[in-house]
Amino acid sequence: MKCPFCGYTESKVVDSRPAEDGEKIRRRRECLKCSRRFTTYEVIETIPIMVIKKDKSREAFDRNKLLRGLVRACEKRPVSVELLDSMVEEIEADLQNSLQREVPSSKIGELVMEKLKSVDEVAYVRFASVYRQFGDINSFMQELKTLLGNKK
Repeated sequence: MKCPFCGYTESKVVDSRPAEDGEKIRRRRECLKCSRRFTTYEVIETIPIMVIKKDKSREAFDRNKLLRGLVRACEKRPVSVELLDSMVEEIEADLQNSLQREVPSSKIGELVMEKLKSVDEVAYVRFASVYRQFGDINSFMQELKTLLGNKK
């Protein structure tokens, strides 16, 4: 680590501790040339996930976009924002752990529907109606029948 005071590249770590909910490590360092101390932060490098959309275009995974979709599906429903945020975190962790750097949007949609089904059935149907782009009432009714059949 380069000393910000003298530019020397050798230093020793004198203290390490977690910072920001354990997402970073704060390190106090001492320059081996000028003996001045400085602080550095170490973070885990994440590889961005690319989403392959239906039209084959690609865009970076955006957790805020996913959260907005969930909020819209759960509008006026008894689902807390904290629960929605934890769902987004779980989905993002699932995607990161899959080790796939490119994920079809259909996979993300299926993960969302799987989570919503157990949280709020009305929100699930709302999300499914947009995600699956029901062409007519029959396809919508088929999804409802499937949902009701799984409850028995």
